[in-house]
Amino acid sequence: MGSNQNLRELQWLLQMIKSESFNPQSISFYLSHRTSGCYQETENSVNINISEDSLSYFSNILSDLGTAKNIQSSLTNLEFHCVEWGLEQLVYLGILLQNSSNIKQLVFRLNRFNIECLSELCEVLKRNRVIKEIMISESGIGPVGAGLIASALKLNESLEELQIWEDSIGSKGAEELSKMIEVNSTLKLLTIFDSHPITAASLISAVLARNRAMEVHVWSGENGERSSKVVEFVPDNSTLRIYRLHLSGAVRVACSLGWNSTVKSLDMTGVRLKSRWAKEFRWVLEQNRSLKEVRLSKTSLKDKGVVYVAAGLFKNQCLESLYLDGNWFSGIGVEHLLCPLSRFSALQYQANITLKSVTFGGGKTKIGRDGLASIMQMLTTNESVIKLGIYDDESLGADDFVKIFKSLERNATLRYLSLQGCRGVRGDVVLDTIMQTLQVNPWIEDIDLARTPLQNSGKADGIYQRLGQNGKTELETDTDLFKDMPLTEPKSCRVFFCGQEYAGKTALCNSISHNFSSSKLPYIDQVRNLVNPVEQAVRTSGMKIKTFRDEGTKISIWNLGGQHDSYSLHDLMFPGHGSASFFLIISSLFRKPNNREPKTPAEIEEDLQYWLRFIVSNSRRALQQCMLPNVTIVLTHFDKINQPSQNLQLAVNSIQRVRDKFQGFIDFYPTVLTVDARSSASVSKLTHHLRKTSKTILQRVPRVYQLCNDLIQILSDWRAENYNKLAMKWKEFDELCQVKVPPLRIRSRHDNKGKVEMRRKAVAICLHHMGEVIYFDELGFLILDCDWFCSDVLGQLVKLDVRKQSSMENGFVSRNEVEKILRGSLQSQIPGMSSKVLENIEASDLVMMMLKLELCYEQNPSDPNSLLLIPSILEEGRGKPQRWQLSTADCVYAGRHLECDDSSHTFLTPGFFPRLQAISLSFLAPLILFYCCLCFHVKLNVCKNKGK
Repeated sequence: MGSNQNLRELQWLLQMIKSESFNPQSISFYLSHRTSGCYQETENSVNINISEDSLSYFSNILSDLGTAKNIQSSLTNLEFHCVEWGLEQLVYLGILLQNSSNIKQLVFRLNRFNIECLSELCEVLKRNRVIKEIMISESGIGPVGAGLIASALKLNESLEELQIWEDSIGSKGAEELSKMIEVNSTLKLLTIFDSHPITAASLISAVLARNRAMEVHVWSGENGERSSKVVEFVPDNSTLRIYRLHLSGAVRVACSLGWNSTVKSLDMTGVRLKSRWAKEFRWVLEQNRSLKEVRLSKTSLKDKGVVYVAAGLFKNQCLESLYLDGNWFSGIGVEHLLCPLSRFSALQYQANITLKSVTFGGGKTKIGRDGLASIMQMLTTNESVIKLGIYDDESLGADDFVKIFKSLERNATLRYLSLQGCRGVRGDVVLDTIMQTLQVNPWIEDIDLARTPLQNSGKADGIYQRLGQNGKTELETDTDLFKDMPLTEPKSCRVFFCGQEYAGKTALCNSISHNFSSSKLPYIDQVRNLVNPVEQAVRTSGMKIKTFRDEGTKISIWNLGGQHDSYSLHDLMFPGHGSASFFLIISSLFRKPNNREPKTPAEIEEDLQYWLRFIVSNSRRALQQCMLPNVTIVLTHFDKINQPSQNLQLAVNSIQRVRDKFQGFIDFYPTVLTVDARSSASVSKLTHHLRKTSKTILQRVPRVYQLCNDLIQILSDWRAENYNKLAMKWKEFDELCQVKVPPLRIRSRHDNKGKVEMRRKAVAICLHHMGEVIYFDELGFLILDCDWFCSDVLGQLVKLDVRKQSSMENGFVSRNEVEKILRGSLQSQIPGMSSKVLENIEASDLVMMMLKLELCYEQNPSDPNSLLLIPSILEEGRGKPQRWQLSTADCVYAGRHLECDDSSHTFLTPGFFPRLQAISLSFLAPLILFYCCLCFHVKLNVCKNKGK
């Protein structure tokens, strides 16, 4: 009776299928039940049970479903449980799938397919354009079935999800699926459960190599073990997680990552790796442009493997986080790992600037002495790493961590430091060092001391409190900006030796230098070679500076070159507002030092007037002076004058007339000094005058920051520690202030950095006015050796002949070509010797310096690649007399006469005219070209007469 009832249910189902009122969305077939029947599980889903003695109904139902149009339009999901398929049944299924327009999901659980049936199913899949998801679970399809499905999906363009659960498709089946992945671009989810994890390598490698945005999950349960995940790739968060994989599979995955652009995070924590894998991964780091994070924790990597990883970091430009904790490498591995993150000289670039976070350490990682030195080098020079982690270290002691924190004093980049479980973080010395470091370095936001002896003993609370204080914002008003910077009397004074060529400035400067020294040699022996005819014939190149100490006072003599070539430099080096300085105008009584032809009083007067007008002109051009320029007139070669001399008296009278003319503009020393460089007594009097005048000037000029006097010694110590560097970048000056100068220290990471920067710039400008450094604000560096800069750098820049070494375009030259010329011109002329200029300042910085000092000009200042105009390339350039060209009948000359309002005391200095020519040529070139096109030849020139 029950059997008949079950059959009636199946017959009723067949009738309902043919009626239009039956519109299920989901139908599930169960062929393992003892009794047949059907029931409606939900409003839209139907379960159909078919017993073994009613299998014919299964074919009938499939056949009727394939012809029922109402069901074809409503049906979306089909499930088959425990079905042993025959060819006839698969044909009916194919018709149903072909005719149905909405079936999205097809599930086979515990089914059985022979080869013929699998082939038929795959033919159906090849033609189908509707199904989105297929799930095959425990159906024994094996490698052959996987291969047939793969061949079908190579043509299918609709399926988005394929799941094969607990079917041993093996390596062959996985290889076939991987080939399908290379062709199929529509599959979005692939889930595989296999008894062997070897299947994962080929599948995930194909996904990665072809840059498929396909979610992949591979599970394995080998030898009856509990199932566990092998590989997981989620494109939504671009994360590839490998849980366990044999070595050859891991190598294959690494190879596939080389040109991959979908994975941003690679996590291989706990996977045992060897140097063979690391060798392939080096290539990945060099080629890949998408990886941002790599986790290789507890992967058993040793030194050789870490060396490969480190080598890849040299060329990598994308990786931001690298985790290598829990591995087995030593200090050699640490040294190689941190090498691309460190600099080993001031001129070297950091190889890798993208890596922001790096961790290493562990019970089997032996950092040792070499590793410690590498950590310190990295912390001192690195400019990119924000987070550093050293985990569970047992090889470093308390003294080693003291050194690490000392290295952090100069680091302005690191924000997070983790020392979890490090046994050496213990004791009061480490605690005090950390507190001192936080006092100097306000940028550190977090120090993780979990599981360290310092944390376990409860002593880390003060550190966390200090870190909280570093986070507080400290407001500072403009009036408080310099409140803790007291003023004091300056300790250094500059003396400018002015005079025409052959005046004897250099010989006199050398004589004064020996007079300051404590040499016991007879004075005449000290200076004998200073004034011999050979050296008298050689003129000083550029500007020379000599420095002396006198009872705590520093006196520096700035010997201005007397040649015409160096005139434009005089404007640049003129003392600024309120600086402690005075002038010696040195004039020879003879035209040449090697003959007895005396100068006429008019010639002496002309020499004096030029320099006095130069001093007055630049003093008025500078900011308001706190006092008149102090000038002493010195006459040299006095020993050659026959006494008494009428010319000498006439010269004295002309000097007096000049002094009367400049009263009110110049503060003259009452006495005109005469000197013989060979005479100890004569030079001693001049030296005494320099000492006395320097002290007077230092008492009269405005006071300077006390901090400046302190910084002079700090800068000197810095040069000694840095191999006598001649120039200092502004970043290095910032680091020095942060570590060594508390008043110029940023106290909190949220402190007003702009205000502290203003304080530092104010001190640098003050040092510049004192003549201790030469500071270029816009260029970002300080010159620490003024003598080197004025003689070697500027002395060569003003003599640079670009015209002969470049191909000009309408009188202009490219920036790259100027840099190339600078590199060639500034190389040492002595074989085997390098140029100190290029060792301390790069060619690009030299070009910026020339622009700042107006030694060259940009054609278009708004264009960073603008062509440059250097006055030396002009037809009538530096050192040549300015004159009108010969007049011709078809040429008309137009000029402009320039002079100062007070032309008797001031004039346009020689450095003005190259600038005027350059500006005129830059802005007026289009107008000149326009008039030339009108066949009316006009040439603009500037009249440059002495004194106007």
